[in-house]
Amino acid sequence: MMYSEKVMEHFTNPRNVGEIEDADGVGEVGNAKCGDIMKMYLKIENNIIVDVKFKTFGCGSAIASSSMATELIKGKSIEEVLKITNKAVAEALDGLPPVKMHCSVLAEEAIKSALKDYSEKSGVEIEELKDFEPKEDHHH
Repeated sequence: MMYSEKVMEHFTNPRNVGEIEDADGVGEVGNAKCGDIMKMYLKIENNIIVDVKFKTFGCGSAIASSSMATELIKGKSIEEVLKITNKAVAEALDGLPPVKMHCSVLAEEAIKSALKDYSEKSGVEIEELKDFEPKEDHHH
């Protein structure tokens, strides 16, 4: 299975790893089938994602996807972040093998899940996330 240099680079040297103690939004998504669990922490000020950290347990593609996703959303407004799709994450990594595309989907869902958490905690309505439910089934 071939990985792009960017995937390898983000896997071996992931950005924004860790957690944010007093995060404004935390999202956790997982896929029991392949054992990937992703946790995303957001710090939001004036509608802007000022800081983001993640913890991912999973394969290299899952870690690379989370890492790239955090890079894509840092410093952006919630509206901009909502437009970032799993395809954008995969493209930023110069592509993922088809069997690993679900990792980029998880990254997108982790972000949305964290934003939804922020929305519920802060009372800031995010229209687009009203009906958001992660697609993967959760088994904690």
